[in-house]
Amino acid sequence: MARVSNVEVDEVPADVQPIYRRFVEDYGPFLDQVRVFAHRPPIVRHLMALLMELAEEGLVDKRDLEIAVTAVSKANACQYCVSQHGARLVSLGLDAETVERILEPDCPGLSARERLVRDYAVQVNADPKRVPGAMFENLKRHFSEAQIVELTFRATLCGFFNRFNEAMGIDLGEEALAAGLSGSRGRAAEGG
Repeated sequence: MARVSNVEVDEVPADVQPIYRRFVEDYGPFLDQVRVFAHRPPIVRHLMALLMELAEEGLVDKRDLEIAVTAVSKANACQYCVSQHGARLVSLGLDAETVERILEPDCPGLSARERLVRDYAVQVNADPKRVPGAMFENLKRHFSEAQIVELTFRATLCGFFNRFNEAMGIDLGEEALAAGLSGSRGRAAEGG
């Protein structure tokens, strides 16, 4: 259980309830997280709605986004996000071994472009001032400027989510486990 109480959908303002419901039902099994964010309805109203809008547009390939988010989460040791997004990667066709080894330089199952996405996402989270010019130029060969902006936004936002989840003690609850993530351990299972 998180370090703060859960806020259920019927406890948030009426205009936030549809966003809360839709985020949990359509975006993914993130009920544990949205219950904490719901302490501040403007966060749900704007951040969760923004994530759903970006997903609906589909400007950046879902697999690329999930590779970026999973790699950042793995680098930041956020088990909640690794479990959630790793499961998404498997559903998008990556082997579980690839997800497990995603930070390895010669990770099996990733194309050169996917390794570029992974490396860029990890770099912008680790040390954004030192993103090599060659890496950025290589990104431009594969992605439009709008796609690079979104990829950067999502990778850096993931770092925020990782830190937030760890600070708030958000673990894998029943909903996440029911979504097929029972092989992953949440924060509570780790003794944290």
